[in-house]
Amino acid sequence: MSAEGIGKNRPTEAAEQQLSGWMRAAQAGDAEAYRALLRAIQPRIRSIVRAKIRDEAAAEDVLQNSLLSIHRGRRTYRAERPFGPWMRAIVRNSIIDHFRDRKRKAEREVELIAEEWADESDVSVESRVPLVPELADALAALPDGQREAVTLIQIEGLSVAEAALRAGVSAGALKVRAHRGYRALRKMLAGAREGGEWKSSMPLSGDAALSGLTSKRRTKGVG
Repeated sequence: MSAEGIGKNRPTEAAEQQLSGWMRAAQAGDAEAYRALLRAIQPRIRSIVRAKIRDEAAAEDVLQNSLLSIHRGRRTYRAERPFGPWMRAIVRNSIIDHFRDRKRKAEREVELIAEEWADESDVSVESRVPLVPELADALAALPDGQREAVTLIQIEGLSVAEAALRAGVSAGALKVRAHRGYRALRKMLAGAREGGEWKSSMPLSGDAALSGLTSKRRTKGVG
């Protein structure tokens, strides 16, 4: 039986015996048997991973992590047991680790972006100072769900749990909406400040200042 045939589907009894035999030989120091085993199991591991992870690059990372875990833990394989369940348990753990790591990174990114949002130029819950025009316009341009999440957390000052309850979604879903909203705001607000100041709050200069002053005088004259 070829290594490729073994790797494509859940191992049959004969295939299982072949995989187990290769693994036992590899444990005994047979490098060729170990290479045959790795060639056989890679397609199977890739199929398992891609069923759970759509992103191709992430799936390949998990595949490599699974192979590395198999390599590091090869001495823990018990020869009297079938190889397939042992391999799948390692792959399953690699997939779980991937999603846990992604969740931690997403939560950390939300925290970091939220910290950037909250500065002296932005609105505070206590003072209720209106949003600067750039921020108000960018917020209004967000999709409804993202705008609601950002508003509830950053403007109304609710906790994630409180905001999720208000929005009628899970806390996880609200975090995703807020994360996407922060990321979109960051893109829209790129270049909206100079030296830490919002451009709309900076004094006009030159012809622009003169034009603004003339406009104000005309307005007063009309009254």
